[in-house]
Amino acid sequence: MDVQKLLFSKNGLSTRELAKMFIPIQEGERIPTVTAIHEKTEVARGTIQNAIKLLQSSGAITLEARGHLGSFLIKKDMQILLQMAGVNAIVGVMPLPYSKRYEGFATGILTAMKNKYQVPAAMAYMRGAQKRIEMLLSGRYDFAIISQYAARELMNSGVEISAIKFFGKYSYVSKHIIAFRDSDAKEIVDGMRVGIDYQSVDHVKLTARMCGGKHVQYIPMGYHQILEKLEADVIDAAIWNEDEITDKHINMNYQPVPEEDEIDTEAVLVVSAKKPEMSKLLNEIIDVETVKDIQKRVLDGKMTPSY
Repeated sequence: MDVQKLLFSKNGLSTRELAKMFIPIQEGERIPTVTAIHEKTEVARGTIQNAIKLLQSSGAITLEARGHLGSFLIKKDMQILLQMAGVNAIVGVMPLPYSKRYEGFATGILTAMKNKYQVPAAMAYMRGAQKRIEMLLSGRYDFAIISQYAARELMNSGVEISAIKFFGKYSYVSKHIIAFRDSDAKEIVDGMRVGIDYQSVDHVKLTARMCGGKHVQYIPMGYHQILEKLEADVIDAAIWNEDEITDKHINMNYQPVPEEDEIDTEAVLVVSAKKPEMSKLLNEIIDVETVKDIQKRVLDGKMTPSY
């Protein structure tokens, strides 16, 4: 069957949506009734019935009617089902790989996304958790990598995302530090100009905590501009990632962020809460231990990053 031709047919759109619905349903589970699907989607009952018939005739699903118990999913062919759902590629977005830790993570996640369903995968790179989540929810990307702290804060504020993969402490960063322009500075004090990246949930939180109760001037900038702005005497201090300093052997004055919460250091994979089919697919194909092992090998210099 020509799947692409089918998806552009009269019933193509409804077939695509029904295919997405079947992806997270396990074999042996009862499927929603036509009435339930109609009430949820407002698609006409006849159109829903035709779409289900198309999915069955294509070999994507096999159903069994059990009288008053309803219909059950007996078998599904995920590769056909993904094609019918229009899932032709998986594209994720994560921070710019400016550190070896991020290079290792990017290498690991791309390796882990190689799958038996032959769905090609790719990664994009973008600074700022806020921006990555905006692009995720707009449909530009299928998943995003952010810190566990950022994921928790965004979900608590009502952003409709789901965290489905947790990669353990220090998978995102090793630790945060306070970088200073003055070689003798030990802490942020009144009157300092402090760099802040408002696109980063973590950076805003850590900066606010380190500056709490102090009269400072916040200078908005991209996280990647901090070193440049310190050297140019535009700012006096900023929260930064120790990984970049150690990777590049940068000689500068910095102090550790005291009592840092470890959830700031953990990478998590999030998806749109409105796309359970993507949650199901990524949960199945991405193995956390594979990502962590490859990241460690890159960090230890035993593997060349490839992303």
